[in-house]
Amino acid sequence: MNICVVGTGYVGLVVGACLAETGNQIIGADVDVAKIDGLKRNVLPIYEPGLEDLVERNQSAGRLSFTTDVSAAIRASDVVFIAVGTPPDEDGSADLRHVLAVAETIGQSMAREMVVITKSTVPVGTAAKVSDCVRKHARHPFHVVSNPEFLKEGAAVDDFMKPDRVVLGAETDHARSVMAELYAPFVRTGKPIVFMDIASAEMTKYAANAMLATRISFMNEIANLCERVGANVDHVRKGIGSDDRIGPAFLFPGPGYGGSCFPKDVKALAKTARDQAAPLRVLEAVEQVNDAQKHRLTEKLKQALGSELSGATVAVWGLAFKPNTDDMREAPALTLIDELLAAGARVAAHDPVAMEEAERRLGATVRFATSSYDALVGADALVVVTDWNEYRHPDFTRIKATLRRPIVIDGRNLYSLERMAELGFTYHSMGRRAVP
Repeated sequence: MNICVVGTGYVGLVVGACLAETGNQIIGADVDVAKIDGLKRNVLPIYEPGLEDLVERNQSAGRLSFTTDVSAAIRASDVVFIAVGTPPDEDGSADLRHVLAVAETIGQSMAREMVVITKSTVPVGTAAKVSDCVRKHARHPFHVVSNPEFLKEGAAVDDFMKPDRVVLGAETDHARSVMAELYAPFVRTGKPIVFMDIASAEMTKYAANAMLATRISFMNEIANLCERVGANVDHVRKGIGSDDRIGPAFLFPGPGYGGSCFPKDVKALAKTARDQAAPLRVLEAVEQVNDAQKHRLTEKLKQALGSELSGATVAVWGLAFKPNTDDMREAPALTLIDELLAAGARVAAHDPVAMEEAERRLGATVRFATSSYDALVGADALVVVTDWNEYRHPDFTRIKATLRRPIVIDGRNLYSLERMAELGFTYHSMGRRAVP
């Protein structure tokens, strides 16, 4: 198929590269000249494992191209994905200006019958607004489809190529036929394509992310209670996760969720619910819990160092909101670093991938270490924020010898309580007893 993907950010780039890999002709269109110039040279604006090879291979094969001429790309296509950003407004609602601007351009530019797919995360009712914008200018038939993405940052290519399911809100036979053909190569193992009405597809995306965010906040609440009553959250997690009705995923306690999806989507769904006079009280609490959880690392650090952080030097391992990405949007590390700097502490930070993004955000306020161990030099304590693989089995003897004081705050429960006690560390983790 001839396909245009408008928006070459995180979602659009993954969608375009993966569809090109199955033989489609893909044009990635974006108004950002610098981004498109970079993509033409196989320089990606994001870090995502496997994506760079996919882009380079399909550009070389002639199946994938990039342009700033959005109208021309639409005219050359039978299918258009709208994959532009939907940043949150101040009230938490999704900003649809970019989505609707693309819809208007589609109506003005389409040269034949077309399937228009909303891939951006949008609230219920957006597809109807997209349809209205296209219809104002369209001279050919068109079909609007809602196709929410369920891509995990750090595993997005695998998620697209081998999806758990494909959700499609489509209400005409033509749209269902085109979308079934498009996704057939990705569901050969029997994973379902779930067709539904458009409003239900739009709601499914938000409901899925809200459920996962709820599990995280619930487990963080349980972890905080475990510390008070002397229980070990690791044991509790395994005990409840072995129940088939619950399952083990998204039950690991930590310093709160971040990234581009959960914070934004929880806010947007909660705003939609308030607007409909059907407030989601559970979801409001999920957001409150997550905001509070991001302060827990500073609280634990004060407990270990003493209440006065002024003059202390703190090593921070992990800046991205999760491993295998350089995304620092809503990252717990940002909250921690802001609080440390406000208290008069110095920060030395390391991340395997997100250093460039961190320097852009934090500038000279932080010392960026060349290695994880370099960050420890002169530090009074180490705080582990992101569970990158290289932090899971470090050289504890070297850590203890390099730190000025043997204090470790583990925001991801990577290390054994017994091992840290044997080694003589002061060790604080999430939902487990402190090792003095």
